[in-house]
Amino acid sequence: MAGPQVGTPANMRELNQRLVLDRLRTGGAATRPGIAADTGLSKPTVGQALLDLEQCGLVRATGHSPSGPGRAAVVYRVAPEAGHVVGVDIGRRSIRIGVANLDGSIVARLDEPNRCRSGSALVRTVGDAVGSAVASAGLEPADVVATVVGTPGIPDARTGTVHRAPNLPGWERKGLLHSLTERLCAHGSDLEVENDANLCAVGEHALGAALGMDVLVCLTVGTGIGMGVLVGGKLFRGAHGAAGEIADLPAGARPAGARAHRPGPMEDVASAHAIVTRARALGSTARSAREVFVSAADGDPVALRVVEEEAAHLAHVVAAVTAVLDPGLIVLGGGIGSNAALLAGPMRRALTATTPFAPEIVAGQLGSEAVLAGAVTTALGTARELVFERREPRRTAAQA
Repeated sequence: MAGPQVGTPANMRELNQRLVLDRLRTGGAATRPGIAADTGLSKPTVGQALLDLEQCGLVRATGHSPSGPGRAAVVYRVAPEAGHVVGVDIGRRSIRIGVANLDGSIVARLDEPNRCRSGSALVRTVGDAVGSAVASAGLEPADVVATVVGTPGIPDARTGTVHRAPNLPGWERKGLLHSLTERLCAHGSDLEVENDANLCAVGEHALGAALGMDVLVCLTVGTGIGMGVLVGGKLFRGAHGAAGEIADLPAGARPAGARAHRPGPMEDVASAHAIVTRARALGSTARSAREVFVSAADGDPVALRVVEEEAAHLAHVVAAVTAVLDPGLIVLGGGIGSNAALLAGPMRRALTATTPFAPEIVAGQLGSEAVLAGAVTTALGTARELVFERREPRRTAAQA
């Protein structure tokens, strides 16, 4: 059915409902007079909108305001149980899942190791894990309105393919995302698959180190290297969804035997594996990037040299990005990014030589939860719109 035409009573009624619902979502619980004062709508108009929204199960009365002169006013708030969302973070070693209500409160959480050796196995594992998380929240699959999955690489919805995800065996198979959609959307959930660095940026912007920032970059360094960009507070994906694929940036001569684009030049020199390889070439016995950074914090000269080199590589990335985007903030995420205390100083020194507008560099506040937080945040944006579009008045017992 076509939506209400502009200027019709039905259209105005819908606009009023949206205005009231947005006020309750952004400003919290309020009374009818309070909503009228905040929105500029008349009290009768607010009252009708609240009645409509309450009948659809999108808002509910939660009590009365403190008593004063006259009758106490009814306090309304959004109904968080009107829908639920699922966020999924697929990593090389683990899968994280969160189920949240429309308030954004997590009602179920599940973490499990990723031992999958094929794309089909990973689709099954994610599907089973999401089902378990939803059930543990006491929900039915049909209660999930929107699901957002974070993954390394570049999701291509048209072909159902994830490009540039070599660290997940079989995950680049054509049509694989169609299988994931069939598994997760069988009961009507909307599904979006998004790059994990993009979701890291969204999570830090919504709940972490980048609150209120207009232009920011989230640099993630771990098993791979990636970047999420927000411009005007909105995620910037580029023409093909590949904005932020900084693994492709040039980084000097390509190591002998390295395959083109698997991984990219910058990933060859700046990923966790590259850090360990460099440290061991200089005589270290470190078995992980974490050990290198722990040794650097203890003053080990070899580890400090490796950290300085890593900072120089990351500064090269930031300088290129700064020349184009002029971000107000660089957030360091991922496993390596958590070492901002060691990296930020050398990065700033390297940046000073290349740009007069070096942005502030900070550690992400959400750590390993950033991608999941971004997935839930993104899913909430979709779900809140969908529950409004699909709203229907509840049937009373007399009507049943």
